[in-house]
Amino acid sequence: MKRKDFNDFRGKKDDELKSLVDQKKNELVLLSAKVKIGKEKNTSRLKSLKRDIARILTIIREKEIIGKEAK
Repeated sequence: MKRKDFNDFRGKKDDELKSLVDQKKNELVLLSAKVKIGKEKNTSRLKSLKRDIARILTIIREKEIIGKEAK
């Protein structure tokens, strides 16, 4: 995903982001299995998925921190 796509995620709700993380994690598991079997040759996609998950989790954490500061 592109960086500007992640800026759009800041406007989404936590539930939507968490479901997106779950979806990406499932995709990561399937892709890593394909790489181990030898059906998938594009190993850079694994790295990309891991980064996407980390970025989304960071956005979720930022929202939690902002919510606590607002109280």
